Amino acid sequence: MATQALSGSDAVTAALETGIDEDELAGARIARLTTIGRWGVGIAAIVLWELLTRIKLVDPYYFSSPSLIASTAYKAFTTGTLWADIAFTSTTTITGFVAGVVVGALVGLSTWWSKVYGNVLEPYLVLFNAVPKLALAPVIIILLGIDIKSKIALAMLLCVVPTAIAAYSGVKSIDSDMETLLFSLGAKRRHVFAKVVVPWALPWIVSSLRINIGLALAGAIVGEFIASQQGVGRMILYAGQVMDINLVWVGVVVLSILAIVMYWGVSTFEKYVLRGIMHGVQTSGR
Repeated sequence: MATQALSGSDAVTAALETGIDEDELAGARIARLTTIGRWGVGIAAIVLWELLTRIKLVDPYYFSSPSLIASTAYKAFTTGTLWADIAFTSTTTITGFVAGVVVGALVGLSTWWSKVYGNVLEPYLVLFNAVPKLALAPVIIILLGIDIKSKIALAMLLCVVPTAIAAYSGVKSIDSDMETLLFSLGAKRRHVFAKVVVPWALPWIVSSLRINIGLALAGAIVGEFIASQQGVGRMILYAGQVMDINLVWVGVVVLSILAIVMYWGVSTFEKYVLRGIMHGVQTSGR
C-alpha cells in the first residue's frame, strides 16, 4: 500500500494534532543537523589530513598522519603504558577539579555571612585570579613531591579561584528583599543560607564548571611535564625527547578526547542540576 509523503505544512499540522509542538520539531531538526555537521567536519578534517600527508603537501614527519597515529596508539595501548597514563591523568584531573570546585564554592558562599569579610576578600580573589598560577608549579612539586599529590594540587589550584568568584557573584546577586522577608517571618540565618543563598548561587557555580574542567586538565598536564613518573603529559615529554613525533601526536589526540569526554560529562551534570533547580522553583511557586 503506497503512502504519500507529507508536505511541510501537512507535517506541522500532523505534529500539532498529535500534541507535538512546532518549536519542538524545529529544535529536534536543529539538533540533528548539528550532530551531522559536527561529525561531518571531524571526518572531513581527518580525511583531508591523511590525504595531504600522503601527497607530501604537509610534512608527515612533523604532522604525522591519522593512520600513523592510529597504529602508534594501538602499540601504546597493547604493549605500552598508555592505559595507565590515561588513568593517572584522569584521576588527577577529576580529583583536583572536584576538590577545587568544592573549596571554591565554600569560600564564595561563606562571604554571605559577613559583608565586611566579602569586601575584604574580593580584591584578593581578583588578584590571585590574575596571577599565573602555573608559575607556582615547580614550588608545589618541590613541596609535595613528584607523585599524584602535586598534580592534584595543581589541578585544584586552577579551579578554586574561578569557582570562588562565581559563588561570590551569585551571593551578591541575591534579592535582599527576599532575605528581609524571611528574617521578618522568623527564619534563622542558617535556614536562609540553606534555603535561599545556596540555591540562588548554585547556577553561578555550575556555570563555571565547564571552564574549570579544562583548567584542571591543564594543571595536571603541566605538573606531569615538570616532573612525573606517570601520565599522558609525561608520555608526551618522553616522546619529544626521543623524537617520536607519532607518539607525541598520540598524546595530543588522547588529551583532546579526554577533554571532550570530561566537558561532555560536566555539561550533562550542569543540565541535570539546572533542570532540578528550575523544577524546584516551579514546584515552590505553585
